[in-house]
Amino acid sequence: MHDLRALRADPDAFDADLKRRGEPPVAAAIVELDRERRAAETALQECQAQRKALSKEVGALRRTGADSSEVEARSAALRERMETLATQVADLDAKLRGTLECLPNRLAADVPDGRDESGNIVRHTWGTPRVMDFAAKEHFELGEALGLMDFETASRLSGARFVVLRGALARMERALGQFMLDLHTRENGYDETSVPVLVNDEAMYGTDKLPKFADQSFRTTDGRWLVPTAEVPLTASVGGEILSADTLPRRMVALSSCFRSEAGAAGRDTRGMLRQHQFQKVEMVSITAPEDSEAEHERMTRCAEMVLERLGVPYRRMLLCAGDTGFGAARTFDLEAWLPGQKAWREISSCSTTRDFQARRMNARYRAADGKPAFVHTLNGSGLAVGRTLIAVMENGQNEDGSITVPEVLWPYMGGTQVIMAGAK
Repeated sequence: MHDLRALRADPDAFDADLKRRGEPPVAAAIVELDRERRAAETALQECQAQRKALSKEVGALRRTGADSSEVEARSAALRERMETLATQVADLDAKLRGTLECLPNRLAADVPDGRDESGNIVRHTWGTPRVMDFAAKEHFELGEALGLMDFETASRLSGARFVVLRGALARMERALGQFMLDLHTRENGYDETSVPVLVNDEAMYGTDKLPKFADQSFRTTDGRWLVPTAEVPLTASVGGEILSADTLPRRMVALSSCFRSEAGAAGRDTRGMLRQHQFQKVEMVSITAPEDSEAEHERMTRCAEMVLERLGVPYRRMLLCAGDTGFGAARTFDLEAWLPGQKAWREISSCSTTRDFQARRMNARYRAADGKPAFVHTLNGSGLAVGRTLIAVMENGQNEDGSITVPEVLWPYMGGTQVIMAGAK
Protein backbone atom coordinates (compact mmCIF):
# COMPACT_ATOMS: atom_id res chain seq x y z
CA MET A 1 0.00 0.00 0.00
CA HIS A 2 2.99 2.25 0.67
CA ASP A 3 6.62 1.90 -0.36
CA LEU A 4 8.54 1.65 2.92
CA ARG A 5 11.87 2.26 1.22
CA ALA A 6 10.60 5.56 -0.19
CA LEU A 7 9.14 6.48 3.19
CA ARG A 8 12.43 5.75 4.98
CA ALA A 9 14.35 7.73 2.36
CA ASP A 10 12.18 10.85 2.75
CA PRO A 11 9.83 10.74 5.76
CA ASP A 12 9.26 14.50 5.63
CA ALA A 13 7.80 14.26 2.13
CA PHE A 14 5.47 11.48 3.29
CA ASP A 15 4.19 13.59 6.17
CA ALA A 16 3.84 16.59 3.86
CA ASP A 17 1.51 14.58 1.62
CA LEU A 18 -0.56 13.54 4.62
CA LYS A 19 -0.73 17.13 5.84
CA ARG A 20 -2.25 18.18 2.51
CA ARG A 21 -5.07 15.74 3.22
CA GLY A 22 -5.50 17.06 6.75
CA GLU A 23 -3.84 14.03 8.33
CA PRO A 24 -1.32 14.18 11.23
CA PRO A 25 2.35 13.20 10.72
CA VAL A 26 3.11 9.49 11.21
CA ALA A 27 6.38 8.88 9.33
CA ALA A 28 8.60 8.90 12.43
CA ALA A 29 6.41 6.34 14.20
CA ILE A 30 6.33 4.13 11.09
CA VAL A 31 10.09 4.31 10.64
CA GLU A 32 10.60 3.33 14.30
CA LEU A 33 8.14 0.42 14.02
CA ASP A 34 9.90 -0.72 10.87
CA ARG A 35 13.30 -0.44 12.58
CA GLU A 36 12.10 -2.54 15.53
CA ARG A 37 10.58 -5.15 13.22
CA ARG A 38 13.71 -5.45 11.10
CA ALA A 39 15.89 -5.65 14.23
CA ALA A 40 13.71 -8.45 15.59
CA GLU A 41 13.83 -10.27 12.24
CA THR A 42 17.62 -9.98 12.18
CA ALA A 43 17.87 -11.33 15.74
CA LEU A 44 15.55 -14.21 14.80
CA GLN A 45 17.67 -15.10 11.78
CA GLU A 46 20.83 -15.02 13.92
CA CYS A 47 19.22 -17.33 16.46
CA GLN A 48 18.18 -19.71 13.68
CA ALA A 49 21.74 -19.82 12.39
CA GLN A 50 23.13 -20.40 15.89
CA ARG A 51 20.66 -23.18 16.61
CA LYS A 52 21.48 -24.86 13.32
CA ALA A 53 25.17 -24.81 14.27
CA LEU A 54 24.38 -26.20 17.74
CA SER A 55 22.32 -28.99 16.17
CA LYS A 56 25.36 -30.03 14.15
CA GLU A 57 27.50 -29.87 17.30
CA VAL A 58 25.05 -32.08 19.21
CA GLY A 59 25.13 -34.61 16.39
CA ALA A 60 28.89 -34.68 16.34
CA LEU A 61 29.09 -35.15 20.12
CA ARG A 62 26.57 -37.99 20.07
CA ARG A 63 28.45 -39.79 17.32
CA THR A 64 31.58 -39.82 19.51
CA GLY A 65 29.66 -40.75 22.65
CA ALA A 66 30.51 -37.45 24.35
CA ASP A 67 28.14 -35.62 26.70
CA SER A 68 25.93 -33.23 24.68
CA SER A 69 23.61 -32.08 27.49
CA GLU A 70 25.17 -28.64 27.88
CA VAL A 71 24.93 -27.92 24.14
CA GLU A 72 21.36 -29.24 24.09
CA ALA A 73 20.45 -26.88 26.93
CA ARG A 74 21.86 -23.96 24.98
CA SER A 75 19.86 -25.10 21.95
CA ALA A 76 16.65 -25.30 24.03
CA ALA A 77 17.24 -21.78 25.35
CA LEU A 78 17.70 -20.57 21.79
CA ARG A 79 14.44 -22.24 20.78
CA GLU A 80 12.60 -20.34 23.50
CA ARG A 81 14.30 -17.14 22.42
CA MET A 82 13.28 -17.81 18.81
CA GLU A 83 9.66 -18.33 19.83
CA THR A 84 9.68 -15.01 21.65
CA LEU A 85 11.27 -13.24 18.70
CA ALA A 86 8.84 -14.83 16.22
CA THR A 87 5.91 -13.54 18.29
CA GLN A 88 7.55 -10.12 18.49
CA VAL A 89 8.08 -10.00 14.70
CA ALA A 90 4.46 -11.03 14.06
CA ASP A 91 3.14 -8.43 16.51
CA LEU A 92 5.30 -5.64 15.06
CA ASP A 93 4.40 -6.64 11.51
CA ALA A 94 0.68 -6.58 12.35
CA LYS A 95 1.03 -3.20 14.06
CA LEU A 96 2.95 -1.77 11.10
CA ARG A 97 0.47 -3.16 8.60
CA GLY A 98 -2.46 -1.90 10.66
CA THR A 99 -0.97 1.59 10.61
CA LEU A 100 -0.14 1.61 6.90
CA GLU A 101 -3.44 0.17 5.67
CA CYS A 102 -5.41 3.07 7.15
CA LEU A 103 -3.25 5.77 5.55
CA PRO A 104 -4.45 7.33 2.26
CA ASN A 105 -2.55 7.25 -0.99
CA ARG A 106 0.13 9.83 -1.68
CA LEU A 107 -1.12 12.65 -3.88
CA ALA A 108 0.11 13.51 -7.36
CA ALA A 109 2.14 16.71 -7.43
CA ASP A 110 -0.44 18.58 -9.54
CA VAL A 111 -3.31 17.99 -7.10
CA PRO A 112 -4.20 21.47 -5.76
CA ASP A 113 -4.30 22.26 -2.07
CA GLY A 114 -7.73 22.63 -0.51
CA ARG A 115 -9.75 21.34 2.42
CA ASP A 116 -12.98 20.39 0.65
CA GLU A 117 -14.87 20.60 -2.66
CA SER A 118 -14.57 24.39 -2.62
CA GLY A 119 -10.90 23.91 -3.48
CA ASN A 120 -11.60 21.88 -6.64
CA ILE A 121 -10.56 23.39 -9.97
CA VAL A 122 -12.61 23.51 -13.17
CA ARG A 123 -10.40 22.16 -15.94
CA HIS A 124 -12.89 22.67 -18.77
CA THR A 125 -16.59 22.87 -19.53
CA TRP A 126 -18.51 21.31 -22.43
CA GLY A 127 -21.91 22.32 -23.73
CA THR A 128 -24.20 25.20 -22.85
CA PRO A 129 -26.95 24.74 -20.27
CA ARG A 130 -30.27 24.97 -22.01
CA VAL A 131 -32.33 28.11 -21.42
CA MET A 132 -35.88 27.02 -20.60
CA ASP A 133 -38.83 29.39 -20.82
CA PHE A 134 -40.64 27.42 -18.12
CA ALA A 135 -39.80 26.36 -14.57
CA ALA A 136 -37.53 23.31 -14.80
CA LYS A 137 -38.55 20.32 -12.69
CA GLU A 138 -36.32 17.88 -10.86
CA HIS A 139 -36.15 14.31 -12.11
CA PHE A 140 -38.38 12.85 -9.40
CA GLU A 141 -41.08 15.43 -10.14
CA LEU A 142 -40.94 14.50 -13.82
CA GLY A 143 -40.82 10.75 -13.19
CA GLU A 144 -43.66 10.69 -10.69
CA ALA A 145 -45.87 12.89 -12.86
CA LEU A 146 -45.30 10.52 -15.79
CA GLY A 147 -46.27 7.57 -13.58
CA LEU A 148 -42.94 5.90 -14.36
CA MET A 149 -40.92 6.51 -11.18
CA ASP A 150 -42.28 4.95 -7.99
CA PHE A 151 -40.56 5.68 -4.67
CA GLU A 152 -43.56 4.73 -2.52
CA THR A 153 -43.62 1.11 -3.69
CA ALA A 154 -39.84 0.87 -3.43
CA SER A 155 -40.03 2.13 0.17
CA ARG A 156 -42.60 -0.53 1.04
CA LEU A 157 -40.39 -3.19 -0.51
CA SER A 158 -36.97 -2.12 0.72
CA GLY A 159 -37.07 1.12 2.73
CA ALA A 160 -35.59 4.51 1.89
CA ARG A 161 -33.15 5.19 -0.96
CA PHE A 162 -34.62 2.73 -3.46
CA VAL A 163 -36.78 3.28 -6.56
CA VAL A 164 -39.01 1.28 -8.90
CA LEU A 165 -38.81 2.40 -12.53
CA ARG A 166 -41.57 1.47 -14.94
CA GLY A 167 -42.22 1.52 -18.64
CA ALA A 168 -40.14 3.88 -20.73
CA LEU A 169 -37.94 5.03 -17.84
CA ALA A 170 -37.03 1.44 -16.98
CA ARG A 171 -36.27 0.94 -20.65
CA MET A 172 -34.18 4.12 -20.76
CA GLU A 173 -32.12 2.96 -17.80
CA ARG A 174 -31.39 -0.28 -19.65
CA ALA A 175 -30.73 1.64 -22.87
CA LEU A 176 -28.19 3.90 -21.19
CA GLY A 177 -26.21 0.96 -19.83
CA GLN A 178 -26.19 -0.78 -23.21
CA PHE A 179 -25.21 2.42 -25.03
CA MET A 180 -22.29 3.01 -22.64
CA LEU A 181 -21.04 -0.56 -22.99
CA ASP A 182 -21.25 -0.39 -26.78
CA LEU A 183 -19.36 2.90 -26.88
CA HIS A 184 -16.58 1.72 -24.57
CA THR A 185 -16.14 -1.66 -26.25
CA ARG A 186 -16.58 -0.68 -29.91
CA GLU A 187 -14.80 2.68 -29.89
CA ASN A 188 -12.75 2.97 -26.70
CA GLY A 189 -10.98 -0.38 -26.62
CA TYR A 190 -12.36 -1.81 -23.39
CA ASP A 191 -13.10 -5.53 -22.98
CA GLU A 192 -16.65 -6.15 -21.78
CA THR A 193 -16.58 -8.19 -18.58
CA SER A 194 -19.34 -9.70 -16.48
CA VAL A 195 -18.33 -9.86 -12.83
CA PRO A 196 -19.73 -11.19 -9.54
CA VAL A 197 -21.41 -8.66 -7.28
CA LEU A 198 -20.47 -10.71 -4.22
CA VAL A 199 -16.77 -10.66 -3.32
CA ASN A 200 -14.54 -11.78 -0.46
CA ASP A 201 -12.47 -9.81 2.05
CA GLU A 202 -9.32 -10.08 -0.07
CA ALA A 203 -10.94 -8.39 -3.07
CA MET A 204 -12.30 -5.55 -0.92
CA TYR A 205 -9.01 -5.12 0.93
CA GLY A 206 -6.93 -5.11 -2.24
CA THR A 207 -9.01 -2.32 -3.74
CA ASP A 208 -8.67 -0.21 -0.55
CA LYS A 209 -12.32 -0.62 0.55
CA LEU A 210 -11.31 -2.45 3.74
CA PRO A 211 -10.81 -1.83 6.54
CA LYS A 212 -11.51 1.89 6.31
CA PHE A 213 -14.85 1.78 4.46
CA ALA A 214 -16.45 -1.34 5.92
CA ASP A 215 -19.36 0.72 7.26
CA GLN A 216 -20.15 2.00 3.77
CA SER A 217 -20.74 -1.46 2.30
CA PHE A 218 -23.22 -4.28 2.85
CA ARG A 219 -22.00 -7.65 4.12
CA THR A 220 -23.82 -10.97 3.80
CA THR A 221 -24.31 -13.46 6.62
CA ASP A 222 -21.65 -15.73 5.10
CA GLY A 223 -18.99 -13.01 5.21
CA ARG A 224 -19.01 -11.82 1.60
CA TRP A 225 -19.55 -8.24 0.45
CA LEU A 226 -21.97 -6.69 -2.03
CA VAL A 227 -19.75 -4.67 -4.34
CA PRO A 228 -19.87 -0.87 -3.94
CA THR A 229 -18.61 -0.68 -7.54
CA ALA A 230 -17.44 -3.12 -10.22
CA GLU A 231 -14.00 -1.57 -9.71
CA VAL A 232 -13.57 -4.14 -6.92
CA PRO A 233 -13.88 -7.40 -8.91
CA LEU A 234 -12.38 -5.91 -12.10
CA THR A 235 -9.23 -4.62 -10.38
CA ALA A 236 -8.92 -7.56 -7.98
CA SER A 237 -8.99 -9.94 -10.95
CA VAL A 238 -5.24 -9.32 -11.41
CA GLY A 239 -4.38 -9.66 -7.72
CA GLY A 240 -1.46 -11.98 -7.02
CA GLU A 241 -0.52 -12.19 -10.71
CA ILE A 242 2.66 -11.33 -12.59
CA LEU A 243 1.42 -10.04 -15.96
CA SER A 244 3.36 -10.03 -19.20
CA ALA A 245 4.34 -6.50 -20.23
CA ASP A 246 2.98 -7.11 -23.73
CA THR A 247 -0.54 -7.61 -22.29
CA LEU A 248 -0.59 -4.07 -20.88
CA PRO A 249 -2.52 -1.88 -20.79
CA ARG A 250 -5.39 -4.14 -19.85
CA ARG A 251 -8.71 -2.30 -20.19
CA MET A 252 -11.94 -3.77 -18.80
CA VAL A 253 -15.50 -2.46 -18.53
CA ALA A 254 -18.52 -3.87 -16.73
CA LEU A 255 -22.14 -2.93 -16.15
CA SER A 256 -23.20 -4.08 -12.71
CA SER A 257 -25.47 -3.41 -9.81
CA CYS A 258 -23.70 -1.54 -7.02
CA PHE A 259 -24.60 -1.38 -3.34
CA ARG A 260 -23.69 1.29 -0.79
CA SER A 261 -24.95 1.80 2.73
CA GLU A 262 -24.58 5.59 2.36
CA ALA A 263 -23.27 5.77 5.93
CA GLY A 264 -22.96 9.38 6.97
CA ALA A 265 -25.35 10.56 4.25
CA ALA A 266 -28.35 11.19 6.50
CA GLY A 267 -30.30 14.19 5.26
CA ARG A 268 -28.39 14.44 1.96
CA ASP A 269 -30.27 14.01 -1.33
CA THR A 270 -33.17 12.25 0.37
CA ARG A 271 -35.50 12.95 -2.56
CA GLY A 272 -35.07 11.11 -5.83
CA MET A 273 -32.36 8.86 -7.27
CA LEU A 274 -29.16 10.81 -6.66
CA ARG A 275 -28.08 8.80 -3.61
CA GLN A 276 -29.35 5.22 -3.62
CA HIS A 277 -28.48 2.02 -1.76
CA GLN A 278 -28.66 0.11 -5.07
CA PHE A 279 -27.85 1.46 -8.52
CA GLN A 280 -26.43 0.53 -11.91
CA LYS A 281 -23.02 1.72 -13.02
CA VAL A 282 -20.72 1.16 -15.97
CA GLU A 283 -17.19 0.93 -14.58
CA MET A 284 -13.92 1.21 -16.49
CA VAL A 285 -10.68 -0.24 -15.10
CA SER A 286 -7.20 -0.04 -16.60
CA ILE A 287 -4.10 -1.96 -15.56
CA THR A 288 -0.94 -0.32 -16.90
CA ALA A 289 2.81 -0.11 -16.63
CA PRO A 290 3.83 2.82 -14.37
CA GLU A 291 5.18 4.93 -17.22
CA ASP A 292 1.82 4.76 -19.04
CA SER A 293 -0.60 5.54 -16.22
CA GLU A 294 -0.60 9.33 -16.56
CA ALA A 295 -1.65 9.18 -20.21
CA GLU A 296 -4.15 6.44 -19.35
CA HIS A 297 -5.79 8.68 -16.75
CA GLU A 298 -6.44 11.34 -19.37
CA ARG A 299 -7.62 8.73 -21.87
CA MET A 300 -10.05 7.16 -19.40
CA THR A 301 -11.53 10.52 -18.45
CA ARG A 302 -12.04 11.37 -22.13
CA CYS A 303 -13.89 8.06 -22.58
CA ALA A 304 -16.31 9.08 -19.82
CA GLU A 305 -16.71 12.55 -21.30
CA MET A 306 -17.64 11.03 -24.67
CA VAL A 307 -20.75 9.49 -23.12
CA LEU A 308 -22.04 12.87 -21.96
CA GLU A 309 -21.17 14.53 -25.25
CA ARG A 310 -23.05 11.88 -27.26
CA LEU A 311 -26.04 12.35 -24.97
CA GLY A 312 -25.86 16.14 -25.29
CA VAL A 313 -25.56 16.69 -21.53
CA PRO A 314 -23.51 19.77 -20.52
CA TYR A 315 -20.71 18.92 -18.10
CA ARG A 316 -17.55 20.21 -16.56
CA ARG A 317 -14.34 18.42 -15.60
CA MET A 318 -13.08 19.07 -12.08
CA LEU A 319 -9.60 18.37 -10.73
CA LEU A 320 -10.22 17.46 -7.11
CA CYS A 321 -8.17 19.20 -4.45
CA ALA A 322 -6.18 17.40 -1.77
CA GLY A 323 -8.96 17.48 0.82
CA ASP A 324 -11.59 16.12 -1.59
CA THR A 325 -9.50 13.39 -3.23
CA GLY A 326 -10.57 9.90 -2.21
CA PHE A 327 -8.60 7.63 0.11
CA GLY A 328 -7.09 5.39 -2.58
CA ALA A 329 -6.60 7.98 -5.33
CA ALA A 330 -3.42 9.84 -6.24
CA ARG A 331 -5.46 12.14 -8.50
CA THR A 332 -9.14 12.30 -9.44
CA PHE A 333 -11.06 14.02 -12.20
CA ASP A 334 -14.78 14.37 -11.48
CA LEU A 335 -17.27 15.00 -14.25
CA GLU A 336 -20.22 17.08 -13.13
CA ALA A 337 -23.39 17.19 -15.22
CA TRP A 338 -25.67 20.22 -15.33
CA LEU A 339 -29.06 19.48 -13.76
CA PRO A 340 -31.59 22.18 -14.68
CA GLY A 341 -34.08 21.06 -12.03
CA GLN A 342 -31.53 21.57 -9.28
CA LYS A 343 -29.85 24.46 -11.06
CA ALA A 344 -26.58 22.85 -10.08
CA TRP A 345 -23.62 20.81 -11.32
CA ARG A 346 -23.67 17.30 -9.82
CA GLU A 347 -21.07 14.56 -9.96
CA ILE A 348 -21.80 11.88 -12.54
CA SER A 349 -18.36 10.26 -12.89
CA SER A 350 -15.07 10.00 -11.02
CA CYS A 351 -11.93 8.86 -12.84
CA SER A 352 -8.94 8.15 -10.62
CA THR A 353 -5.40 6.88 -10.83
CA THR A 354 -4.28 4.98 -7.75
CA ARG A 355 -0.77 4.44 -9.15
CA ASP A 356 0.68 1.41 -7.32
CA PHE A 357 -1.39 1.87 -4.12
CA GLN A 358 -3.90 -0.91 -4.88
CA ALA A 359 -1.31 -3.07 -6.63
CA ARG A 360 0.80 -3.21 -3.47
CA ARG A 361 -2.22 -4.22 -1.40
CA MET A 362 -3.13 -7.06 -3.79
CA ASN A 363 0.40 -7.90 -4.99
CA ALA A 364 -0.41 -7.25 -8.66
CA ARG A 365 2.77 -7.07 -10.75
CA TYR A 366 4.14 -7.31 -14.27
CA ARG A 367 7.46 -8.41 -15.74
CA ALA A 368 9.39 -5.19 -16.34
CA ALA A 369 11.98 -4.62 -19.07
CA ASP A 370 14.79 -5.75 -16.76
CA GLY A 371 12.99 -9.05 -16.24
CA LYS A 372 12.14 -8.31 -12.61
CA PRO A 373 8.58 -8.16 -11.27
CA ALA A 374 7.33 -4.60 -10.62
CA PHE A 375 4.01 -3.30 -9.38
CA VAL A 376 1.45 -2.30 -12.00
CA HIS A 377 -0.57 0.90 -11.80
CA THR A 378 -4.36 0.69 -11.57
CA LEU A 379 -6.99 3.20 -12.67
CA ASN A 380 -10.77 3.24 -12.36
CA GLY A 381 -13.55 5.45 -13.62
CA SER A 382 -17.33 5.61 -13.94
CA GLY A 383 -18.34 5.45 -17.53
CA LEU A 384 -20.99 6.43 -16.26
CA ALA A 385 -23.21 6.03 -13.20
CA VAL A 386 -26.38 4.94 -15.01
CA GLY A 387 -28.93 6.29 -12.53
CA ARG A 388 -27.33 9.72 -12.40
CA THR A 389 -27.09 9.77 -16.18
CA LEU A 390 -30.81 8.97 -16.35
CA ILE A 391 -31.41 11.96 -14.08
CA ALA A 392 -29.31 14.22 -16.30
CA VAL A 393 -31.04 13.05 -19.48
CA MET A 394 -34.47 13.53 -17.94
CA GLU A 395 -33.82 17.01 -16.58
CA ASN A 396 -31.99 18.30 -19.67
CA GLY A 397 -34.54 16.75 -22.03
CA GLN A 398 -37.68 17.88 -20.23
CA ASN A 399 -40.43 19.80 -22.01
CA GLU A 400 -43.01 22.21 -20.66
CA ASP A 401 -45.77 19.59 -20.84
CA GLY A 402 -43.72 17.21 -18.64
CA SER A 403 -42.63 14.94 -21.46
CA ILE A 404 -38.97 14.05 -21.99
CA THR A 405 -37.12 14.20 -25.30
CA VAL A 406 -34.89 11.15 -25.76
CA PRO A 407 -31.32 11.80 -27.01
CA GLU A 408 -30.93 10.61 -30.60
CA VAL A 409 -28.16 8.12 -29.75
CA LEU A 410 -30.64 6.23 -27.56
CA TRP A 411 -33.39 5.88 -30.19
CA PRO A 412 -32.13 2.51 -31.48
CA TYR A 413 -32.04 1.19 -27.89
CA MET A 414 -35.53 2.55 -27.19
CA GLY A 415 -37.30 0.94 -30.11
CA GLY A 416 -37.42 4.28 -31.91
CA THR A 417 -39.07 6.15 -29.03
CA GLN A 418 -38.16 9.82 -29.32
CA VAL A 419 -40.32 11.36 -26.60
CA ILE A 420 -41.41 9.84 -23.29
CA MET A 421 -44.93 10.79 -22.25
CA ALA A 422 -47.21 9.72 -19.41
CA GLY A 423 -47.72 5.97 -19.35
CA ALA A 424 -45.12 5.38 -22.09
CA LYS A 425 -44.10 1.75 -22.44
